Amino acid sequence: MKAPIKGLIIAGTMIFVAQSANAIGCLSGGAAGAVAGHYAGHHAVLGAVGGCVVGHHYAKKQKAEKKAAAAAEANAQHAPSHT
Repeated sequence: MKAPIKGLIIAGTMIFVAQSANAIGCLSGGAAGAVAGHYAGHHAVLGAVGGCVVGHHYAKKQKAEKKAAAAAEANAQHAPSHT
């Protein structure tokens, strides 16, 4: 009986923290990490935390790459033509 309650408290806390921190990629990464951790020796919580960190990192990296690509495209459109 204590294990399901503990799991619900941990899951609720993680969702609250992810929403309050506005962590992009954390929820999807955390879910994938929890599943992987569960199958790798019943370490779902550790997997979820690790997945959250990795998911947030990749989302932040992808956002920066999109921003750089948009800036490069904008610079290319405004560059004078030498023809």
